[in-house]
Amino acid sequence: MLKQNEVVHLDSDQLEKLFEQLGEAGAEDVVCRALEELAVRLTHAERCWREGGHADMRKSTRSLVAIAEQIGMNTLARVAMDVIVCVDRGDQIAVAATLTRLIRIGESSLSEIWDLQGLTL
Repeated sequence: MLKQNEVVHLDSDQLEKLFEQLGEAGAEDVVCRALEELAVRLTHAERCWREGGHADMRKSTRSLVAIAEQIGMNTLARVAMDVIVCVDRGDQIAVAATLTRLIRIGESSLSEIWDLQGLTL
């Protein structure tokens, strides 16, 4: 089995701006809520795909973009946009491939930011 592993880079400048603007407690609250929302929306997008709800999957994936960008997850945002492009083109094979990549990048990004911030569940 082919094991796919991509290195995820977070935009630390974006996180620093967030902490400067909101202070430590405020920024940690925003980051934690964003992480929860990302996890929910990734799960929802995958479920919609399995159930054939492409419009709902697109909507859920679209909402990932702004959340990911807010906390410096630019790779995740870019891959989410790739999924949207594939949905808009009606290319189901590409949707399956890019959605799988989105989920993989999402999981790596969530782990990376938790590690970076030293946050605990």
